[in-house]
Amino acid sequence: MGDERCITRRAAVSAILSSGSALALAGCSYLPTSIISQTRTSDVPFNAAVFYYSYEDSYIGSVREALSADLAAAGVPYHEYDSGNNQSTQDTQIDQAIQAGASVLVVNIVTSGNAEISDAICRKALGAKIPVVFFNRPVEGVGDEGAILDYYDDVAFVGTDPAEASHLQGQMIGTYIAQHFHECDLNRDGSISYVLFKGQASNPEAIYRTLYSVDDANTILEANGYPDLAYFEPDSIDKFQLDLTGSWSASSVKDYMENDLIHYNDENDNMIELVIANSDAMAGGAISALQAHGYNTGEPNSPTIPVFGVDATDAGRQLIAQGVMTGTVAQDAAGMAGCVCSMVQNARDGHDLLEGLDDYARDNVNHLQRKVYIPYSIYNPGDSAS
Repeated sequence: MGDERCITRRAAVSAILSSGSALALAGCSYLPTSIISQTRTSDVPFNAAVFYYSYEDSYIGSVREALSADLAAAGVPYHEYDSGNNQSTQDTQIDQAIQAGASVLVVNIVTSGNAEISDAICRKALGAKIPVVFFNRPVEGVGDEGAILDYYDDVAFVGTDPAEASHLQGQMIGTYIAQHFHECDLNRDGSISYVLFKGQASNPEAIYRTLYSVDDANTILEANGYPDLAYFEPDSIDKFQLDLTGSWSASSVKDYMENDLIHYNDENDNMIELVIANSDAMAGGAISALQAHGYNTGEPNSPTIPVFGVDATDAGRQLIAQGVMTGTVAQDAAGMAGCVCSMVQNARDGHDLLEGLDDYARDNVNHLQRKVYIPYSIYNPGDSAS
């Protein structure tokens, strides 16, 4: 029975991942669930090892602050690691934590959307008989959902519905432009030209945020009798600019925007009139470039180009309060940290990671009950969500 189960699972995953991947090891590539869900026995006191892909990410900083407070309040000893946006560094840190007797791995993975790398971490934890809680950065790519989270019983993911932020952002953009179309049309050509900053190429959050925001905004514009948004580079195939650092970097976007404004500006009669950024950090980078060209200074009568982000970080909120950023979608850092902490407590108490978490939304589209969603919301000044 165990062999049959293994063969079935291996065949299912092989249809998703290449045969040359790290998952396709000699013999049975996957083990029966009864083996995967073993409980670790150790004389080492319970402790959590928490790995962040980068301390420099502003949203992750908010999650880190909340999670540290939650773990301390729950009486859970923990050690945290900054992987510096380097997967090799994180892999080494995980090895060291396991060797030091970590009781649970809490992983904000560096290389998101890559099931092979996620699986390698799961196998290390399996060998040590300890659970893994992934959070924030997806562990599977678009098209291979279930390769990890439909397989391991002692692994769970806490994140967000990647399409939700995109739909909410599109709703905000469409509503705002419909209400302010003529003042946004800076060069009076009858259309609104936009630039979109994607973020990390393989990250499902970046992929889905790029996928729906413009289309949803256009639906609202069309309903109000206005033309669709027009990408500022008419010949562009992708209709976005990609942060090649993979870190949703404000500095990278600032450089992009500086270059864009050299060629696309009011003097050349092809002005960029809208900025869509898939994170508040990238929105901040775009604003820095705009301010260097006299836009979005917050001064009276200063020309302002609408800028929209995602995350509702403290920095993003401040930019909105200053009147230099238009809107953002709130990603609940405290809510994410609270759910992760609950899973860690379940691990400590010998329960399934999902014990008592039935009220949280799941990835029902892909039928993944071990993929827990924290909801997004449209940020309005005065909201408490982060």
